[in-house]
Amino acid sequence: MSDPAASVPSVLEELRITGLGVIDDTTLPLAPGMNVITGETGAGKTMVVTGLGLLFGGRADAGRVRADPGRAVVEGRLRLAGAVADTVHARIADAGAEPDDDGSLLLSRTVTVEGRSRAHVGGRSMPVAMLGEVGEQVVAVHGQSDQLRLLRPAEQRAALDRFAGAEHEKLLETYREAYVRWRAVEDDLADRRRNARQRSQEADLLRLGLDEISRVDPQPGEDDELKAEVQRLEHAEGLRTAAAVAAQALAGGIESADDTPDATALLGTARRTLEGQASVDARLGELAARVEEAATLVGDVSAELSAYLGLLDADPARLETIYERRAALRALTRKYADDVEGVIAWAEHARTRLSELDTSDEVLEELDRERQRLAGTVGELAGRLTAARQEAAGRFAEQVSVELAGLAMPHARVQVAVLPRGGGEQAEPGPDGADEVELRLLAHPGAPSLPLQKGASGGELSRVMLAIEVVFAGAGGPPTLVFDEVDAGVGGTAAVEIGRRLTRLARTHQVLVVTHLPQVAAFADRHLVVAKDTGGAVTTSGVRVVEDTDRARELARMLAGLPDSDLGIAHAEELLAVAAREKRG
Repeated sequence: MSDPAASVPSVLEELRITGLGVIDDTTLPLAPGMNVITGETGAGKTMVVTGLGLLFGGRADAGRVRADPGRAVVEGRLRLAGAVADTVHARIADAGAEPDDDGSLLLSRTVTVEGRSRAHVGGRSMPVAMLGEVGEQVVAVHGQSDQLRLLRPAEQRAALDRFAGAEHEKLLETYREAYVRWRAVEDDLADRRRNARQRSQEADLLRLGLDEISRVDPQPGEDDELKAEVQRLEHAEGLRTAAAVAAQALAGGIESADDTPDATALLGTARRTLEGQASVDARLGELAARVEEAATLVGDVSAELSAYLGLLDADPARLETIYERRAALRALTRKYADDVEGVIAWAEHARTRLSELDTSDEVLEELDRERQRLAGTVGELAGRLTAARQEAAGRFAEQVSVELAGLAMPHARVQVAVLPRGGGEQAEPGPDGADEVELRLLAHPGAPSLPLQKGASGGELSRVMLAIEVVFAGAGGPPTLVFDEVDAGVGGTAAVEIGRRLTRLARTHQVLVVTHLPQVAAFADRHLVVAKDTGGAVTTSGVRVVEDTDRARELARMLAGLPDSDLGIAHAEELLAVAAREKRG
């Protein structure tokens, strides 16, 4: 048997679930390749998928949390490689998290019985949305609810766009940007025409405010500067006295007596005295050098004080001018903002708003020309999108039909109809183009082509979903795929074919399958069984890996409900042998 790990680039290595539904505490050791989860109805298989959903950012349901211990915890260990690893590691690094030393990444989600939720990535507390971002890159979950989602036209269009490839998605993004610009200009033009009077009144008020502000012409930081200057002018005599006394103390200064000692002279005396004994003790020489540094600093301060005294002047006229200026600024802050910076910001906003309010003929004509130009761009891009979708639709339908033939639906065909949006001949462009996409099924030759929701039974829909996923797998996507009983309503030959297709997926992806079909379970690289324990006062479930004889007994139980039947076990061993040959082939 080939080693599935050889070609699967990223895997979920381990999943631990505590306190969720019937699961008390269990660990699922997962392998690369195909992992199958089986068990009796009600044993808790669904809780495994629910736990996966929680781990990757899904909505928390407090009703599923066990009362004891009062919280559910789901933990997972990822080992990523390739482009997926680069993307995920870069994103979590931006958020302050990092992988373990061995390269694995730990995720955890906790939900309390009160409904509170916490998330951790790489050991760091994170918003739950971060788990969702990681999950988008790592895992895709497909269950019966996903089948129902695929019946919606928007999801069918998204599926076709995903299949069409990276270049198509770039074109779609370009279209969306152009569409948003076009709609913004369209709405702006309509609003200007519809509300011309109100816009004119608002514009008059803004102009009055701008005129008042421009006459005063406030400058950033001006009020603080004026306040500081007022304080200096109002206290000029006190400042002069303080500066003069300090200057005198430092270096003789103004009006000093000849015999008054100053700091400069005293420091000079100290330095010379120490230098005289430096030859006896070198430490005094070091202190003398430091005293000289202090003298230099004192000299610098003394010079600055002299300059300060030269600039300090009590100017009553200047003081009156500042009082008037500050009064004008206060008048503005009473009307427009809390401070001068806010007034300046209000003026900037008002100028921008005035340009938006302009309803002159010139502006309306310019907007109309821009609207027509953007409408032409949107129309041209929508046409290119339609052509790209039609080309991709043919390829998509052909590949899905080929897969259906291998899933015991040899005569079924899938068609992908790309229709004008809205159902008319002239489609109105929308946010995602001018198209509606509809998946149709021809169940057999001569049958009408019907939409999936009308033309497919439950079992057929399961197989169509699987066929689509097989096709998607060839076009990239997340490395781990989860299938939750997508084989419902299927049996016999079709069940064996589903097992083969899942095995094919497992060559390039890690596949987790919750199934009730022994024909599917026989193809597993790792088989896990969810078993229910009703021995205590509370029913609980756990998960164990089964191999060899135990695995044959589980398949016998799935086949006939008789795990100890010799005939059932023989049949199970035959299934395992067939699956092994298929996988080797």
